[in-house]
Amino acid sequence: MPDFVIDANVLISFLISGKASHKSILRSFRFVAPEFILSEVKQYEQEIFTKTKQSEAQLRSYTLDIFGELTILPDYFTEIENLLSASQMLEKIDPKDIQYLALSLQLDLALLTRDKPLYKGLRKQGYRKIMLFENFLKSI
Repeated sequence: MPDFVIDANVLISFLISGKASHKSILRSFRFVAPEFILSEVKQYEQEIFTKTKQSEAQLRSYTLDIFGELTILPDYFTEIENLLSASQMLEKIDPKDIQYLALSLQLDLALLTRDKPLYKGLRKQGYRKIMLFENFLKSI
């Protein structure tokens, strides 16, 4: 079973959609994320409630299912060397994604994202352990 680091834009899209297929995907693969993902979900909480077609009760139940399949690692897990490498790589792309890239580097796992500028910027630098979510869906 392949493992992936998942970023907030993928997780938030899962939460908004409420699709049963997303729960199936999470059960079929192992997804890990840094603790920072919780801050981003909190930041976009209102948007999640506004954009979803689920009732509040359905969204809460779906959220429980989604987070039940996701491994969230505390900040202290990621080594400083990986944070520094990620910081250098993302300096001109998107510094808020440092935690995700650092975890990807540390665990030697592909970073799964919907962020095309992040994807293109890292690929341009030669980083290959990144995949757009749409390509991931096509590959399964």
